[in-house]
Amino acid sequence: MSSPNSEKSPVLRPIPRLIFASRWLQLPLYLGLIAAQGVYVYHFLLELLHLLEAAFGNQAALAALIESIGYKSDVQITHLNETIIMLVLLALIDVVMISNLLIMVIVGGYETFVSRMDLEGHRDQPEWLDHVNASVLKVKLATAIIGISSIHLLKTFINAANYDNKVLIAQTAIHITFLLSAMAIAYTDRLMTHQTPAAH
Repeated sequence: MSSPNSEKSPVLRPIPRLIFASRWLQLPLYLGLIAAQGVYVYHFLLELLHLLEAAFGNQAALAALIESIGYKSDVQITHLNETIIMLVLLALIDVVMISNLLIMVIVGGYETFVSRMDLEGHRDQPEWLDHVNASVLKVKLATAIIGISSIHLLKTFINAANYDNKVLIAQTAIHITFLLSAMAIAYTDRLMTHQTPAAH
């Protein structure tokens, strides 16, 4: 007696087989995102190293931090202060959140659009991967983007003295737009989820 897992896949005609196999063209895109995440890891470690060196009085590291966060002051800065530390930490959190977003896109996108990873039963399988599909992935990505936008907005408000009022208003408006877009995506997904069982 053959088990359900031993059933052979249906043989496709040449054109459908070619179209279906074209999903593997996305593989270089996901591999490219993995390489981009490697760049983010390097950037994170570099910023962390500068923060640690600046904490011990390294002026070159302090200057690199100040330049990277776009912090300006009327007086010469010779040591770390609370504002600089907070801005650097928010920048590091921003890198982590973007890295999380990349993982969601890479793992969720590959599982949804390319091929199964067969992670069932693996102790490190992400919980959200159990019920991931294109619709769920969109909602999760929209939520992650709102989080990243919130961090950027907080960084701007903390360093508001170095920004024009138009920039502050524009960033606030963009954040609200992201928030409304995520709400619209979630509401649309909810409508489609409720309509699908009724259609059967």
